Amino acid sequence: MQEKTMVADTLTQVNATLSNFGQMISQTANQQLRQCLIQMRNAGEASQYELYEIAKNHGYYEPAPEATSEEIKQIRSIFEVNHKML
Repeated sequence: MQEKTMVADTLTQVNATLSNFGQMISQTANQQLRQCLIQMRNAGEASQYELYEIAKNHGYYEPAPEATSEEIKQIRSIFEVNHKML
């Protein structure tokens, strides 16, 4: 298996795991367990970023272009409206 494929597969798995941590955290009432899951998620996010950097530096991944300030304003307004609805 090529390194590019291994990095991509690992990133996919880490991203799925991070998503699962988010779901578990939001559904956990026990504060000790919640904090443990948050710590595990944070460590996973650090690992995910390291893998992302490896992929980017080796040319395995081309990040999307940076958002313009106008695009950021549009997205922020959408989230602010949705947050108020909660």
